[in-house]
Amino acid sequence: MSNSLTDQDRPELQKVIEDMAESGFTGVTMRVHDEQGEWVGSAGVRKLGETAKPSADGHVRIGSNTKTFTATVVLQLVSEGSIELDAQVADHLPEFGLDPRITVRMLLQHTSGVFNFTGEYYDDGTVAPGIPATTAGQEWVDDRFKTYRPEELVRLALSKPARFEPGTDWSYSNTNYVLARLLIEKVTGRSLAAEMQRLILGPLGMSDTLMPETDPEIPEPHIHAYYRYEDGGREQTVDVTRQNPSWISTGGDMISTTRDLHTFISALMGGRLLPPPLLAEMCKPHPKVGYGLGVFVQSAGDNGATVITHNGGMAGHAALMYSTPDGSKTLTAALNYVDDAALSMAAAFHQATQRLVGEVFGGGQAGAGDAAALPAEPTP
Repeated sequence: MSNSLTDQDRPELQKVIEDMAESGFTGVTMRVHDEQGEWVGSAGVRKLGETAKPSADGHVRIGSNTKTFTATVVLQLVSEGSIELDAQVADHLPEFGLDPRITVRMLLQHTSGVFNFTGEYYDDGTVAPGIPATTAGQEWVDDRFKTYRPEELVRLALSKPARFEPGTDWSYSNTNYVLARLLIEKVTGRSLAAEMQRLILGPLGMSDTLMPETDPEIPEPHIHAYYRYEDGGREQTVDVTRQNPSWISTGGDMISTTRDLHTFISALMGGRLLPPPLLAEMCKPHPKVGYGLGVFVQSAGDNGATVITHNGGMAGHAALMYSTPDGSKTLTAALNYVDDAALSMAAAFHQATQRLVGEVFGGGQAGAGDAAALPAEPTP
């Protein structure tokens, strides 16, 4: 849209993001495309100790929004005939000894039952730890430049008991999407980054979106991200903007901007990336939590509106991505904060997303699925 508005034109939106900054987020940038045109606003600061506001087109680690991109690539390969949605994953990846009942669809919908390599959190309050993730405190900080291979993460997960029998329940697991990455690479003979470029980033001109693999850098401009932990009884706050994202792999390693996220979700929902039958499959929600294939399908409130969404958080970075089912109205945002093992920002994050969705999509509260993508849960 060519009609670009300043933050004074939509004071109610600017007020929401300023309140978010006051609630503890260090920096917030939001972009809305709707019947009034395009609106972009920012609040907070680019870096603690400075006064400069975040750039409207700043880069952010998008966390679990990576899953929506990855699911789209899988479905595009289904459309091309390279993969069948209900094929057994073990047929393509025999080296892992996967349960033969696990299908491609189960990976994308989190119904495989495979252990989450960043740790499982059970209903009774018990925790089964995985690799050092952002709930591990100083251990994660000390390990944040370590390189993990995707196969290593999968093998760790498969060394743990499955959460449930394949297809019998739903549980959010980053392992599903690392397996999806390996599946894509096996059937195409190319890297996921190459397939992402061929199928999504290139065609849509998304030059500010990338898969960093093991590279700890994030392109300028960007807001800084922080992590707080206890060391010998003293609280330490560390700048963790630079980190090796291979610890989360395709569970949440991509970098993007609010502009590129809008380009992607509006094109996806507008039917430019998938044929109608596969887009319909993607947006068919699981009855337990409303998760489709790489997206949440949620109610936007009392007006009966539906939004298609995925949010993500990753060690002081977070990104929001919401759209109407036809792609005509979108909300994308980049958030930065001080992360910690106690997930101190979880409540503020959930309240903010509820309020934002209410303002933009029709006066209601975001659905419960927001909580699955952080900071309401310790996985991206």
